[in-house]
Amino acid sequence: MNEQTSLLENSENDNDSSRKLLRSLTQRQIFMLTLGGTLGTGLFLGTGSALANAGPASMVLSYCSSGLIVYLTILALGEMTVYLPVAGSFCTFASRFVDDAFGFALTWNYWLNDAVSVANNVLAVKLLVWYWIEKPKSMSESIFGNGSSALAFLSMICLNLLPVHHFAEFEYWLSLIKLLTVGLFNIVGILVNLGLNYKRNRIAFRYWKDPGAFNNGMLGFASSFVSAAFTYGGIESIALTSGEAANPRRSITRTLRYTGQRLLGLYVLTSLVLSLDIPYDTPGLNERTVHHSPFTLVFQLAGFNKAASCLNFVILSSALSAGNHALYAGTRLLYTLAEANHGPRFLSLCNSRGTPWVSVILTSCFSLVCLFSDKIGAGIIWSWLLRLVGVSNQIAWISIAISSLRFRRALKVQNKENRLNFKNWTYPWGPILVIVFNIVVLFLQGLESLQPFQFIAFLSYYIEAFLFILTFFYWKFRTCTSIIPLKEMDLEKDCVY
Repeated sequence: MNEQTSLLENSENDNDSSRKLLRSLTQRQIFMLTLGGTLGTGLFLGTGSALANAGPASMVLSYCSSGLIVYLTILALGEMTVYLPVAGSFCTFASRFVDDAFGFALTWNYWLNDAVSVANNVLAVKLLVWYWIEKPKSMSESIFGNGSSALAFLSMICLNLLPVHHFAEFEYWLSLIKLLTVGLFNIVGILVNLGLNYKRNRIAFRYWKDPGAFNNGMLGFASSFVSAAFTYGGIESIALTSGEAANPRRSITRTLRYTGQRLLGLYVLTSLVLSLDIPYDTPGLNERTVHHSPFTLVFQLAGFNKAASCLNFVILSSALSAGNHALYAGTRLLYTLAEANHGPRFLSLCNSRGTPWVSVILTSCFSLVCLFSDKIGAGIIWSWLLRLVGVSNQIAWISIAISSLRFRRALKVQNKENRLNFKNWTYPWGPILVIVFNIVVLFLQGLESLQPFQFIAFLSYYIEAFLFILTFFYWKFRTCTSIIPLKEMDLEKDCVY
């Protein structure tokens, strides 16, 4: 079936074919898009910030526990996505399985997540180019950093205006490079720890003793969870690709089976290697002084200075890739908002190749703020944006778990449990654990902003939760929505079984 035929079939309920996405993503592209959304600046830069603020033991513990929660979330999300492969994914599930106001709040919250994430990755480009100039001491160096950010910003827009299968193919190769880079880093990091470094001494757990395994006590440990949430964020967007998957049932199921455990193991191993090889008081990792990735430091310890420079270039490309992925996800959410009448109708306009170009432009506009960050400090703004995205990810995971509980209960009430092609074996304890864990972490991780009180830091930890609640009640009172009864829940439309 060619693309024109597919487009016509997709527009049966809408005579305007300029508002329809095309199903052209293959399984291997979906798999790498999922990896591309997670292997980004959260891993390459965020781990350094978590290490500096919390210490090595706190960082590893937060990444292990958060990774387990993310894995449980993906199982719950996968079950719903394979059954109902739609473009809005977990945001659509929130509207259909819980309450329309709940879906409205979640979709706008997660769109803001993606828009801020694009800005975060654009800003990361500026931080990473400082590796070659040490610090932006002069006006020319500042222009160099801003120019790099602007180039990355324009590249992301251009790539997202391409047909989705071309965009996905580009992301496929970038994600493959990142995956190989992380694997190489872990090998080099282990060898450095064993003694193959320029000092020719075995490190082992030396830095866990001096300067120590923990930094800033319990407050530091609690704050590390938002960095972990930022790092793991994006893996749930595997479900956002289902609306453009050529064979959603098969491709999403296989991707879910291979992605979750591998990413969890990769992140835990990487955080452990970093915690062993780099002391938490290393200059350049703290949010106020951050200007390079801890990955490059490990290569410098190995005596590979030229390789470290090449690695920094790869990390730069990862920021572009992660920004691409965030912009892709954000535009699909704006498209979903328009299709669900939760936003202006023009946001769903697509070009002849099925790309929602209006949503691409509007989502990318948030990144403009990063081009004017010199007065405040790029590192500080990057840390604020990290927290905003991390908290938004945690809210999304809570929402996915709530939708999963409602979905399974409705299936049972309507005697349709036999229709599940992919079953979440952790139900019901898995989604319940996700909800409890993230609510506790949401409250605790921002306590460091209270001692002493730091207004901007406090906002970066809690404003996302406030906005979610505000938009929920706004839509609920405006449209008088209510929780959908289990017997009346629509489990037929768009389902695949």
